[in-house]
Amino acid sequence: MKLKLINGGAAGSEIDVSDATFGREFNEPLVHQVLIAYAAAGRAGTKAQKTRAEVRGGGRKPWRQKGTGSARAGSIRSPLWIGGGRAFAARPRSFEQKVNRKMYRGAIRSMLSELARQQRLLATGSLELEAPKTRMLVGRLAELGLDSVLILTEAYDEKLQLAARNLADVDVRTVANLDPVSLARYPKVLATVAALRLLEERLA
Repeated sequence: MKLKLINGGAAGSEIDVSDATFGREFNEPLVHQVLIAYAAAGRAGTKAQKTRAEVRGGGRKPWRQKGTGSARAGSIRSPLWIGGGRAFAARPRSFEQKVNRKMYRGAIRSMLSELARQQRLLATGSLELEAPKTRMLVGRLAELGLDSVLILTEAYDEKLQLAARNLADVDVRTVANLDPVSLARYPKVLATVAALRLLEERLA
């Protein structure tokens, strides 16, 4: 499989990448399952409410059973009353869904392959900046014809991270921190050649 090289080479040049990583068929059900599981794992699940047994007060019957003309009531903390407990109180819980390593890696391979087929996965020789300046990164991306993009590097680049952190439509990730939601979020993915080789090694 070949990917377009838009920097660090002649115009229209391409690089060869592994079909085992970037040439797979798109498995939509698997990708959907992994995306949902990844988003669910990010939920805090800390919501908690009190039942009538946990709300303070309400131990005494508010009025006698008969003769008042009012409805029967045993506690002012009934779920029917303002200030009462909840009938079906929420409890802290985990939203985690099981996704094993084989499924996760398969989904990442499937997404990378689909991005490559749609020519949304682009390669670059390097994307080093002289200084951690946002305007430098904006200018470099403008030269490449990119605005909303996920930049994928093989290792942490402090200058690149600092330059991109104030751009709402640009994100910088290392191969180790790549996740399926980021791959699905941006219309283009710009990866360094070293990052692509590292992906081939890890997803082989």
